[in-house]
Amino acid sequence: MAIELLAAAIAALLGLGAAETVVHRRRLRRIPTRIHVAGTRGKSSVTRLIAAGLRNAGIPTAAKTTGTLARMILPDAREVPVFRPRGPNIVEQTRIVAAACELEAKALVLECMALVPELHWVSESKLVRATHGVITNARPDHLDVMGPTDADVARCLAGMIPVGGVLVSGERKHRDVLAEAAADRGTRLIEVTRDDLASVTDPELARFSHVEHRDNVALALKLLEELGVERGTALEGMWLASPDPGALTEHRVQFFGREIVFVNAFAANDPLSTELIWNMARARHPDVDRVIAVFNLRDDRPERTRQLAREATFWHKADGIVLLGSGAYHFARDAHTAGIDSERLTFADDESPEEVFESIVELCGRRTLVVGMANIGEQGIAVVRHFRNRNMLAEPN
Repeated sequence: MAIELLAAAIAALLGLGAAETVVHRRRLRRIPTRIHVAGTRGKSSVTRLIAAGLRNAGIPTAAKTTGTLARMILPDAREVPVFRPRGPNIVEQTRIVAAACELEAKALVLECMALVPELHWVSESKLVRATHGVITNARPDHLDVMGPTDADVARCLAGMIPVGGVLVSGERKHRDVLAEAAADRGTRLIEVTRDDLASVTDPELARFSHVEHRDNVALALKLLEELGVERGTALEGMWLASPDPGALTEHRVQFFGREIVFVNAFAANDPLSTELIWNMARARHPDVDRVIAVFNLRDDRPERTRQLAREATFWHKADGIVLLGSGAYHFARDAHTAGIDSERLTFADDESPEEVFESIVELCGRRTLVVGMANIGEQGIAVVRHFRNRNMLAEPN
């Protein structure tokens, strides 16, 4: 599979031809600040935060995310979908660069699309040629492609470190891997320290319209500081920015005497990130009488499903477990292997968002915390929308 993807990418690049390559590099030179964002978790959010800070500093900035929904963010903050007639392909970054030039952007922030290790190098060295690289973290996800260990994930991500530029990283566990790669490429490594994290205050986080991670904000601020953007200016821009559709959000719904707090953690699909959010949600709502775990699974992500079902134990004491998506039965099988009684599982993989809502309600008490996890695609985003819209109509507390 990896060889096939690499061959397809190389073939596509060769198809660009020498003339197109010359034109593409000329366009890159017209954008003096090029920021390439990679990592296991938080790429889309950090991309948006950095772009928002630059815009608020008066720098014409375009950005592109490939998170929940592929979007290009224009210098005036409007968003347009990325047209993909043949599905996602890293070569589409050339179209984004061309569009940014047409918009006369002076900065471009691109979320890295690559998974296969070799494609990280191709994406950076041939398509983006960043002045600044960003690596959010290196956690155990996509281990079937990037693994088998999280150290291998760090080595894979190191492939997109720019040559002769700057790398800002929030990764601490595998700092040595990134530091060695940065030194080899003559790139200066700037690390987000614990003091940087502590400098992002709770009141500052509270001003976001969604639940934003302290790590993401600290990382974006560190990069923007390197680019000369004043901290207050950067934060003001970030607070005004639209979150990614898969961003961590919380929706409170009142329904026939029941109060339901729904936490959208679908986009955090590796076990470590998911557990961190689960624990945070539990700490934020200690007075609920029931906790419901909702997993949205994909049948083409068997390794991720196995990790969540067999190796993660944080959800085992949930009062209800609802399964969505095409991988629901794979999860059920792996959870049974891990000792979970199958009678505790509620299958809603073929239900509409309205029916999923009703299935969840049937498991609720008077005050219930519901946490959606594993994947935002397929049923996930529709369920989030359903809770969000009911939240808008809910009576105030």
